[in-house]
Amino acid sequence: MSDMVNVAVDAMGGDNAPGEIVKGAVEAVNEDKRIKVFLVGKEPLVAEELKKYTYNPEQVEIVHAGEVIEMAEPPVMAIRKKKDSSIVKAMYMVKDGVCDAFVSAGSTGAVLVGGQVIVGRIKGVERPPLAPLIPTADGVALLIDCGANVDARPSHLLQFAKMGSIYMENVMGIPNPRVGIVNIGAEEEKGNALVKETFPLLKNCPEIHFIGSVEARDIPAGVADVVVCEAFVGNVILKMYEGVGGVLIQKVKGGMMTSLRSKIGALLVKPALKNTLKSFDTEQYGGAPLLGLNGLVVKTHGSSKAVEIRNSVLQCLTFKEQHINEKIREKITPRD
Repeated sequence: MSDMVNVAVDAMGGDNAPGEIVKGAVEAVNEDKRIKVFLVGKEPLVAEELKKYTYNPEQVEIVHAGEVIEMAEPPVMAIRKKKDSSIVKAMYMVKDGVCDAFVSAGSTGAVLVGGQVIVGRIKGVERPPLAPLIPTADGVALLIDCGANVDARPSHLLQFAKMGSIYMENVMGIPNPRVGIVNIGAEEEKGNALVKETFPLLKNCPEIHFIGSVEARDIPAGVADVVVCEAFVGNVILKMYEGVGGVLIQKVKGGMMTSLRSKIGALLVKPALKNTLKSFDTEQYGGAPLLGLNGLVVKTHGSSKAVEIRNSVLQCLTFKEQHINEKIREKITPRD
């Protein structure tokens, strides 16, 4: 089984656990024989859900964890006290080399703390960023950071740019990915102190393809493949993206139901429209990896359904096969 990619999945994390989590994990192993999933959670509940599906039993294993870290719990305290929780147990499976990756829709804070404290940072990585893929007009972009470091320094953002470039080139297959820093204007002299200090570091970094400042309105147009910012700005962008996307989809659907003529038109355009709207659904791209750790940690939305869990698990396969951590270690770890 050495050629398998072992993924620990937090079966108890998120609004739809364990049902949708188990379903997504089973869909992933049924799609790819190279994956083995360890469902970490309350064994009776997880086993009951598994009875609903057909799968290769060699690809799915239950690991009992009697505790659950709730969304509202203080992350540091929860990680320290709830040793038998699904998040802590699964993190240790990655730390101990039993698993290559961990996927959770549970407490973001606990996942971020556990990733750093239990799995640990790659030597030389100052801060691991959370980096989701967001849809653009011609594909996807990596938004880095969207939630892990709200008080980042220029050196952190430089590392984000390097790690983001490695991810986009090797996981998404984009050669020489374009890197932009989020700003309030295109001019180099614009921005707050963090952006002004970071700009020359990115500009003078030979390891990335830096294209300069990117305004928020240009991100959906796909002007950059790697969108660099600190977590406060990144989280605002991500939530705005998701909110506007949801409203637009509702408006389009509602507008098509206003009259008989529009209903007939809706039937004609439905297949094409469905594909277009699907491409702007963030669930299609899996979760956000926490880059720069000694193992892969992927955080998915708290409201994740099976499709996002499945895609997050499949994402771990590409991450492992493309040796992303080794490449980050090569770029970031200081030479002695």
